[in-house]
This record gives sequence, C-alpha cells and structure tokens, in this order.
Amino acid sequence: MHMHDSGLWAARFQSVRQQSLAIAAPLSDEDCGAQSMPDASPIKWHLAHTTWFFETFILERMEQGFKPFHPAFRVLFNSYYNGVGDKHPRPQRGLLTRPSLAQVREYRANVDARIAALLGGPADGAARAQLCALVTLGLEHEQQHQELMLTDVKHLLAQNAMQPAYLETALPPAPAASQLVWLPYEGGMGEIGYEGGGFCFDNELPRHPQYVAPFSLASRLVTNREYRAFIEDGGYRNPALWLAEGWDWIRAQGIEAPLYWRGAEEFTLMGQQALDPERPVTHISMYEADAYANWAGARLPTEAEWELAARRERGVATAAGLPHPGEPVSGEEGRLKQLFGHCWQWTSSSYAPYPGFKPAEGAIGEYNGKFMVNQYVLRGSSCATPAGHARASYRNFFPSGARWQFTGIRLARC
Repeated sequence: MHMHDSGLWAARFQSVRQQSLAIAAPLSDEDCGAQSMPDASPIKWHLAHTTWFFETFILERMEQGFKPFHPAFRVLFNSYYNGVGDKHPRPQRGLLTRPSLAQVREYRANVDARIAALLGGPADGAARAQLCALVTLGLEHEQQHQELMLTDVKHLLAQNAMQPAYLETALPPAPAASQLVWLPYEGGMGEIGYEGGGFCFDNELPRHPQYVAPFSLASRLVTNREYRAFIEDGGYRNPALWLAEGWDWIRAQGIEAPLYWRGAEEFTLMGQQALDPERPVTHISMYEADAYANWAGARLPTEAEWELAARRERGVATAAGLPHPGEPVSGEEGRLKQLFGHCWQWTSSSYAPYPGFKPAEGAIGEYNGKFMVNQYVLRGSSCATPAGHARASYRNFFPSGARWQFTGIRLARC
C-alpha cells in the first residue's frame, strides 16, 4: 500500500476496526464485561485496549492539541507497556464495571475519527511514513486481539451451566481424516525468519541461517480419535510419558482430557456439540502434546523444522468457515495439510530471540522481546486467526500449561 493512498489506508483501518465490533455483536453487555480467568480479558477490555493503542502511540504523539478521550483510560487500558506508565492489574479487568460498554463504543468512534483525520492529512514525508508504520502495527495488534476475543469468550461461556452458544449454528461432521503419512525432509542449511517487504513482527527477525538434521513431519494434525486412544491407553496415568513438570501439573489440577472435552461431547463456540472423532484435537497444553508424541513414538517438531517444511508448501489452501478446527481443506497427497487455519501447533522450541534480535526503541519495543522467557513457540494459525494474518515465519508463544487457545499437535520424528 503506497503511503499516498489515503483512501486505502482509511478503508483498511475502518475494515479492521469494524471487525472487532462484529465479533462482539452476538454478545450481551454482560457477556462483554466478565473475565473468566486472569489469562483471559473481557471483550469490553479488548475493545478499549485496542483503541488505547491508537490513542497512546499515535494520537498522543502526532495529533496537534492532543487531549485524551478520558484521562483515566491511559492506566485502565494499558496492558503491559511499562514505558507508558501505570496499568490496571490484569486479573482485575473483569471488575471494571465503568466505563460502560456504550462508553467504550464512544471511545472507539472518537479515536477512529481522529485517526481518520490524520490519515487524510499530508501524503508524504517522514512523519507520514511513521504514521503509516504505527497504524499498520496498531491494526496487526488489533487482529491479534480479535483472535483472543474469540478464545476468551469461549472460555467465559464454557463456565456457564446453560451451555450458551456464541454462534447458533450446528457444527457439521468433518470429512474423514486423511491417512497420516510421514513426509521426509532432507535437512541441511536453510534460512528462517521473515522474508519480504511487507509487515512482520519484530520477533520474526532477523532472517538467519539455520541447520536442521534430516527429519519427517506428519502430513496432518492429530485427530480427536487418535487422542482418545491415548487417553484410553492410560496416557494421563503413565508418568513415563510426561515431562516432570507436566506430570505435576496434570496431577495438581486433576486434568484427564483436553480443556473442553465433556465425555462424548465438546464445548465449542457453537455450544455443546458431539465430539467429532475426525476433527483435530484442540485446546491442549504443550505438556499434553509432548506426552502424546512420546506415546505415539514421535516428538514435537522444532520451530525451524516446522518453518522450513512450511516454506515448501506455498499455495496450500488454508481452512475457512466456523471457528473450530477441521473444516474441509484441500491439499494434494504427499503435501502437508492443516498448516494454517485449524490449530496452532506446539513446537519443542523455547521462545527466544533470533541471533541479532534488537527490540525497537521506546515502549513499542516492549511488544515481544520482553516475553522471551518460560514460553514455547507455536506455529501456523488457528480457526480463530483473522484472514491474512498467517505466514510461515509467524511465531506465536504461550506458557507450557496454556490451553484456552486453539492449540493442537503435528508430530515429527528423526
């Protein structure tokens, strides 16, 4: 997108901002204000925080005569930017009965109009280039939150004995999973990290050489049927399969199945549904993924293996449809299936900086780098990931015990 295309910038900005409101549309005001656990945030908070990002990092710097929409919002809706100042405690976001959802919508409309005015300003110069770069980051940031909105509200609705559905749609039976085939890769020196002239997050850089030994990847994700066989074989009762920390974790929390399994049923964004044996297993921790891989005589891939294999699969269709993995997906035999648009895939790689990584200056530099500790990398994308947000170099990351995202398993072996 050229920097002088004000209309294109305004249209993209409006489109992404409108999508957040569309995600919230099926929900009641009460749905939007509640917080089901410290890892999840209320929908109202997501709608405000994504707006706070534009107000704090763009309007505060670039708008002449800047005045905040509400002075308290700078603290209330700061997530983790210590360089910006104080922030409201994360576990207490659900206690924010004020501002109301209606006032948050006013906040969004106010900031949107002010950003639109900036985008309609002079079409050249360094200031314009900086504005476009920050708007791009803000929109990519908002799309990350759109995925979180779906996973956070799923966790919230799952706590309700009424089994409420976010979408009043039946989840159709998935087609039979294709046979799992091991696809070999010769290994050797390759390059990983973002390549191209478009947007990427700082943690995808710098692109760098990486050696991998020969390996094979499973052609598709592990299914519910396969995972149930692991459970029925005593997988959750066999400490030999588990990392020590993972064994302590399942014992302490009484975990015996994926997060939303309920006997022969599964809670989904379409409410309680029959557990479909052909769909990919999802909402599992890295501990569970690793234990399953051990049980299956395999392992989890490294992030370099995953990326180098994915780069050979250019043009394979991503899934589209309902926010649950396992929608029909095309793909030739002998190619990797379900790389994108189904489940984030756990890797065995700790989340760490690439060689030569440098965070940006100032608070924006807090975006990714400071989280590079005690987390594991996931690759691909999920059924909740916004269209166009997936790429081979994208590095998602969560702690080993995180399960509320659409996480799944792709096996690897030497």
